[in-house]
Amino acid sequence: MAAPPKKSFPLRLDPALYAALERTAAGDFRSVNAEVEVLLREALTRRGVKVEAGEPPRRGRPPKTG
Repeated sequence: MAAPPKKSFPLRLDPALYAALERTAAGDFRSVNAEVEVLLREALTRRGVKVEAGEPPRRGRPPKTG
């Protein structure tokens, strides 16, 4: 079963900000996209905005059927 689709949109960033995101993401072993998502969730939580947890990605082999 495929993961539910995520919303995509263009995002323009200052090159220095993107470089900082790349460094931070690499330090956390994440992609830049995943790092941005984590940072946005943390910022919203600090502001008291409740964000539902998404369905975690499925990892590993699918279960055997039949």
